[in-house]
Amino acid sequence: MTMEQAKALRQVADAIIATVRESGPLGAPAGHMYAALMAHGCSLEQFEGIMSGLVSAKMLRKSGELYFIAN
Repeated sequence: MTMEQAKALRQVADAIIATVRESGPLGAPAGHMYAALMAHGCSLEQFEGIMSGLVSAKMLRKSGELYFIAN
């Protein structure tokens, strides 16, 4: 991964976290976030990898098909 790619990935991750935070206690639906990223060329595999990484890093938690800010 190049520095430019790493920077872009960080920006995407920051935007996802901000979106989940703004969704509040009801959570952010995975499908809606994927659809928004898909419109910019993100594949399902890329989306799942990013989200899995954010959950593994304990920045987000997943319940069903909803994402929440990890506490």
